[in-house]
Amino acid sequence: MKSLAIFRLAVLLLLSAVILSCEPEEGPMPLTADPTPPGPITNVEVNNMPGRVELRYTLPSSENLLYVRANYTLESGREMEVKASYYNNSMVLEGFRGGEQAVPVQVSTVNRSEVASEPIEVMVSPAPAPIFDVKESLSLTPDFGGLRVQAENPTGTDVAILIMIRDDAGDWEPIPNSIYTSQDTVNQAIRGYDTTALDLAIVVRDRWLNNTDTLFQTIQPLFETLIPTSGYRPIKLANDPPPFSYHQIEDLWDGLLTWPDVYLTLRDNPAENHTVTMDMGTVAKLSRVKMWQFPEPIGGIQTYYYLGVMKHFKIWGRTDQPDPSGSWDGWIELGEYIVEKPSGLPYGQQSNEDVLKGQSGEDFQIPLDAPPVRFIRIQNLENWAGRESLAISEMLLYGDPNQ
Repeated sequence: MKSLAIFRLAVLLLLSAVILSCEPEEGPMPLTADPTPPGPITNVEVNNMPGRVELRYTLPSSENLLYVRANYTLESGREMEVKASYYNNSMVLEGFRGGEQAVPVQVSTVNRSEVASEPIEVMVSPAPAPIFDVKESLSLTPDFGGLRVQAENPTGTDVAILIMIRDDAGDWEPIPNSIYTSQDTVNQAIRGYDTTALDLAIVVRDRWLNNTDTLFQTIQPLFETLIPTSGYRPIKLANDPPPFSYHQIEDLWDGLLTWPDVYLTLRDNPAENHTVTMDMGTVAKLSRVKMWQFPEPIGGIQTYYYLGVMKHFKIWGRTDQPDPSGSWDGWIELGEYIVEKPSGLPYGQQSNEDVLKGQSGEDFQIPLDAPPVRFIRIQNLENWAGRESLAISEMLLYGDPNQ
């Protein structure tokens, strides 16, 4: 009998479990069941800024307050909602085009049962969005193989500078290398074009799809070509430090990027500055010097922005044969450069972005007003380990040899 009773109990429990499992699942439930809405915010202060607004206010004394909610509609018709915890007495509303008309904002308080108060209406009048300042400062000028885009973005807002050309159907279409940035200063070359005049349309856009009006401009790119490596020759000046091990200056243009086909100077050499010198084989007005970092093999991983890779350096040039002693007399400074790590991670750490940047190489621009040169000297001032020795995998030079 006892066994029968246990069996019946087991069947009853099983049936109960089946019944419970068939009940519909409920979503997240409020923290409490309180139908009383909290009081409204008071003493609202509006701080209108470019493209956004800060609201400051006094919170109600309601003990069941959970958050403050603002609902508004952007000029584009997009509906927005912003929430701020009851720990704060302010919130920032973003995405406005601004500068056109006042925008109503409905502000409610919400309790722990998700019961909202009656909204109060606040009128805001944000200043024009930062894209308009970017557009006002925008400058497009001819550059080697394309154009140079310069602009100021003082608020550091995420912006897209969309550069468009006409497609085969005659419609404006953004080029693949339009600029997407949050940097406060834009100074970027866009290349890949011949010397045929380009009709361009330019628009600045933010992440809420606010657009400026369109700027139209015609640019005629300057001629640029790779200075043929067949003419490159090594030069050894008396005060150029010796290379590490058996490496040769010719390794800089052999088309190979990894050990042992790289160029390094001795780390413990007492030279004041580590330099390497070469002859391009022709006089040319340079547009850029492209360099690839040496990927230091650390624990079997190719590590960039490390040890002897140059961080702060100068590029010098001249047309006449340099003094074999290595004297700096007659050398013209073509540019001074500081390399920045894309990720900003500490020394010895790298992101996928760092690796991709290291693998693809980096262009170091030569100013348009720099004179034509034939001989090139790289002077390293500081590497990523904080010393002077240098490590370069590959170096190519671009410009116009016809000037």
